[in-house]
Amino acid sequence: MNTMQFVVPCHFGTEAVLKREIIDLGYEICSVEDGRVIFDGDAEALCRANLFLRTAKRVLLLLGRFHAESFEELFQGTRAIAWEDILPANAKFWVTKASPVKSRLFSAPDIQSVMKKAMVERMREHYGYQQFPEDGDAYPVRVFLYKDEVTVALDTSGEPLHKRGYRQWTPKAPLDETLAAALIDLTPWKADRILVDPFCGSGTILIEAAMKAANIAPGVSRNFLAEHWDHLVPRSEWAACREEALEMENRKIELSVQGFDIDGKVLKLARENARLAGVDHLIHLQQRPVSELQHSKKYGFLITNPPYGERLEDKQALPKLYQELGESYRRLDNWSMYVITSYEHAERDIGRKADRNRKLYNGMIKTYYYQFLGARPPRREHRPGRAS
Repeated sequence: MNTMQFVVPCHFGTEAVLKREIIDLGYEICSVEDGRVIFDGDAEALCRANLFLRTAKRVLLLLGRFHAESFEELFQGTRAIAWEDILPANAKFWVTKASPVKSRLFSAPDIQSVMKKAMVERMREHYGYQQFPEDGDAYPVRVFLYKDEVTVALDTSGEPLHKRGYRQWTPKAPLDETLAAALIDLTPWKADRILVDPFCGSGTILIEAAMKAANIAPGVSRNFLAEHWDHLVPRSEWAACREEALEMENRKIELSVQGFDIDGKVLKLARENARLAGVDHLIHLQQRPVSELQHSKKYGFLITNPPYGERLEDKQALPKLYQELGESYRRLDNWSMYVITSYEHAERDIGRKADRNRKLYNGMIKTYYYQFLGARPPRREHRPGRAS
């Protein structure tokens, strides 16, 4: 399989960020759909996408697309895929997830069962077995149905890509790593600007920012399911891509990335997460309420995920909390603030209408990413050196 096509899911509302990431890796986009981007690549692209993409949920190898309004059409469409080119005789294979939307076929368990039978029948024709041992490497299949159009793909990642390997524990309502990375990419923040998260919790936004600034590949410290598929992706490709990732790192970069939280226990966990990510030396953490937030320098960034008040008892404290956030922000000189929240009165209590907002989903929670824009710093004068 020299030329492949990949389906890369992402959080709804972050498709443009993921598209830019894939283009920056050097690959051609085929299409952008709700919650996913499809692109062309090769075996190297499979490795690099898993290792380097910060905002992707998974990297799926596209196996087939067809129309199905009945289970017979689903069976025949699945059976038409050349499974023998993908699955060894001892492969452990199953449909791990079926996601039907606006389709005549809506029962996920039935979809999974019919597709498994079709896969087995095709494999029997090729291998001549009546039963398969399924004691080899795992090959989980994912299927999406949208308006009766079926997309069949193989999960190359295994564990979802937000599991970088550094976060051992999270507080309530965590922000996953891929969404945190997308929040950063939706701002003009660069490594030479100050970044503060006044509700840093387990430190995810700060760690993702530091990893990006230090050019640490998000997948460099973990493994992927496709690393066992030698007949599809040579192990040498994985080794070469990991070597590329390590060569690109710059852990000695100077940063001003700071996090505050009122919970000392959570800050202790944030420090441990940062250590496991290899960026603890780049992040300053301090126990401090948002009301005490201040900074003497100009043109910094607040990027934060404050409490949403999903429980009634927590909701009562939100007006004061967001008022304090707004008051602290107004004390900062020409800073920009980016706030993701589902709290419907965020702008009212902050005391300013956002310059922009974007609808995003944090898990199943609909949120808005409010963007309060400060002035841009003046351009630095370029002073060419004297000719010798």
